[in-house]
Amino acid sequence: MSEDFLSKILSQFGGSSQEYVFLSVTPGVGLEMCQLDVTTSPKSVKAYAVRELAYNETSKDIADYEVFKNAVADMYDELKINPKCNVVVNIPLVSMGTMNLPLILSDDALLVSITSEVEQTYIFRRMEPTIAWQDVNVNQSTDSRKILYSAVQAPVIENIKTALATLGSTLIGVDVSVASYLRALDFTGLTTAQMQDNITWNLMIVNSTGYSLVSLVGKTVVDYYEEPLAIKTFEGDDIYNAINASAQITLMSYPANYLYIISETDMVSAELLASKIQGAGTIDFFENNTFKKHEVMPVSLDVLPDNVLKISMQAIGVAATNYSNFPLKFDFIKEAKASKGGGLLAGSSSEPPVPITIGDKTFEITPSAATTIATVLLVAIGVPFALLAFVLLPKVEADKQQALDAVTIKAQELDDQVSKIDQEQSNTGSFDLKGEVDVVLKNNRSKLMSYSAVGESIPNTVWITYFMTQGDGLVDIKGAATNVEDIYVFFKNMKDSLINTKLRLQKLEMQSGSVDDLLSSSGSQNYEFEITNMTTDQLSALFGKLKGEDGKSEDPNAPASADNKDGKGQGNGLLGNTPIPDLGKK
Repeated sequence: MSEDFLSKILSQFGGSSQEYVFLSVTPGVGLEMCQLDVTTSPKSVKAYAVRELAYNETSKDIADYEVFKNAVADMYDELKINPKCNVVVNIPLVSMGTMNLPLILSDDALLVSITSEVEQTYIFRRMEPTIAWQDVNVNQSTDSRKILYSAVQAPVIENIKTALATLGSTLIGVDVSVASYLRALDFTGLTTAQMQDNITWNLMIVNSTGYSLVSLVGKTVVDYYEEPLAIKTFEGDDIYNAINASAQITLMSYPANYLYIISETDMVSAELLASKIQGAGTIDFFENNTFKKHEVMPVSLDVLPDNVLKISMQAIGVAATNYSNFPLKFDFIKEAKASKGGGLLAGSSSEPPVPITIGDKTFEITPSAATTIATVLLVAIGVPFALLAFVLLPKVEADKQQALDAVTIKAQELDDQVSKIDQEQSNTGSFDLKGEVDVVLKNNRSKLMSYSAVGESIPNTVWITYFMTQGDGLVDIKGAATNVEDIYVFFKNMKDSLINTKLRLQKLEMQSGSVDDLLSSSGSQNYEFEITNMTTDQLSALFGKLKGEDGKSEDPNAPASADNKDGKGQGNGLLGNTPIPDLGKK
């Protein structure tokens, strides 16, 4: 279903489509307009524009609203945005604090208490404050509540609203820098480790007039503290020494696992300050100034390269308003609504509209209107499918039944064949093919290991006159050598090669046909040996079986024939041609 079709349906039900635009008044940067793309991985900045805009740090106000209006109009043209849009603006923090108040106080009485507190600052002695607040902690046992409040000048909001209205835009939200920072840290994942349940951490924001400290547990703000410092009166390392000396004392009151430092002034490097602060847990930092070395988050290639490092964390934070669930939100505009239209989407005043984004358009509808649209879409989509199913289902069912019958017949034929084979096997006796194969493989492996061991272990002065191996690991080797040492070498090598065969040196003696031969021999004599792991009974059974098959004795212990009486010239590895019977056969 196309985006245009959905947009037409929403428009027919009275919904107005207006684009969301996010602006940030950022001292040191200017006026920023930022749009995010959350459909990419990773999320990125898809559009960005910036214009110079002077900000008065003393009065906490935009210096010239005509310049503000013209800058917004220029950025609309640059990013090709329809001026008839909804706008959320981030402004620098003016006032923030916490208060402990009785739980029985009504909201009106609570507002009076906060107003009395903020009017003690010089800015609100001449300008009316607009106040927003939210609960930090409610203690039922002590009947008290701790609230976090923020205040901005009412004329500032009105001037911004008027400037945007002349362009056809609607101001629907005002954010402050602290909230934008926290939302940006959450959205970009820079503080994922810190924003876990029951993890204590502090956010330090350094500016040209001092620093502020936000104490949090996970994503919940539990306290706020400001420390004014005349940073501009210091030079060089004195700036860091002054901040460090003050921060060390302040952080003692806010013990935490982590400290995250953001510097928004070009006079202080967050990295250098982080290296000087001690005992504050794990310290991370971000340079939101000219010390910045990398962008806050990935940036589209459509953004001008010169602007990539200008993108501030406040601009990211306010642009993530619709994408981050960070709980700190201040509502300075009580009755602003994105949709001006009525119709079915207007709903009642008790139903706050919910934004729905379709492509580049955003609609705001009430829950009841959303239910109506969902019902209409369900009917529109469901009826054709129901008709299609009504027509095609009988044919599909018949085809499936025919296929099922064919499979059933084939399965029955296979069952009959299996039964027939089972019957034939029961009549002729069972034959375990796998078992027979395993026996053959085991016997062959044992014999091959014995042959390999002989070939690898035998010295040059040793020769074999008889060799027998069985599949069950039985080995009997007879031979001769010119010296005893090589016989022991051969025996040791065989034991090392055939570890589990329990070989032993059964026989070792000088080779001679008779006593006369031994006495008459003037040269060196050879030595006969036998290596085996067979018992005496097994050897007797083996030689008895050999005699029974051939009708004569094949005892390898018999004297060597005259043809080989000298015992030399045979070489290693000389085996007889007589087949060796397998003792495993019955």
